Amino acid sequence: MAICIIGIDCATDPKKVGLARGVLTGDNLIIDQLTKPAADQTVSDVVSGWIDINTPTLLAVDAPLGWPASLGEQLIGHSAGGLISEDSNNLFRRHTDKFIKKVVGKQPLDVGADRIARTALAGLKYINDIGEMVSCTIPLAWEPELISNISAIEVYPAATLKQSGIRSDGYKKKENTVERNEIFSALSQTIRFTTDTSQLIKDDDVLDASVCVLSGSHFLNKQCIPPDDLRLAKKEGWIWVQT
Repeated sequence: MAICIIGIDCATDPKKVGLARGVLTGDNLIIDQLTKPAADQTVSDVVSGWIDINTPTLLAVDAPLGWPASLGEQLIGHSAGGLISEDSNNLFRRHTDKFIKKVVGKQPLDVGADRIARTALAGLKYINDIGEMVSCTIPLAWEPELISNISAIEVYPAATLKQSGIRSDGYKKKENTVERNEIFSALSQTIRFTTDTSQLIKDDDVLDASVCVLSGSHFLNKQCIPPDDLRLAKKEGWIWVQT
């Protein structure tokens, strides 16, 4: 059965959101769309146009989709000037962020204390807007056997690249085309691209979106590390990365 995977490399400015569409059939992964929204488009315009409601679809989203549980617990009764005794890392980092650092060696940004919180809000809005445009609620997936026609997961391209043995840094600047070419060549060993890949070489956001698609394929093929505390993961979110 073919499953559509849409990679969304989130940003607060929709025009900076990288998008990629892939199709996974067994172990065969094809990416057939790479783009960013045009001046007259929204993220949901592009993504909803890629979705066939009759085809199972997974959104692989590069943005935190939850906040640290301890942050909410500490702030509920807090007033200005009052002491917060919780350790700052426990307050601002989710369990999944610490897990990724321990297992992968990459530290995700602190959603409780960084501008990434704005990206998190944007990511949640994109998911909601896409759902409204296709008239479908989009839940988070917790098992590779999708129970909804459209589901979403949180991914982290840098962690996916590192776990795949591919360069995971030094490719973000506009002039880093050699480095992005290196990553593209490595991705091409696993992914068949049937669309113009020049934008992927020019733009790190589009490159990251394609890595999001790869992350989604790892999830669907049962190659990712599952939450060690599912209850907490459903509260805070979980970054899906291959073993």
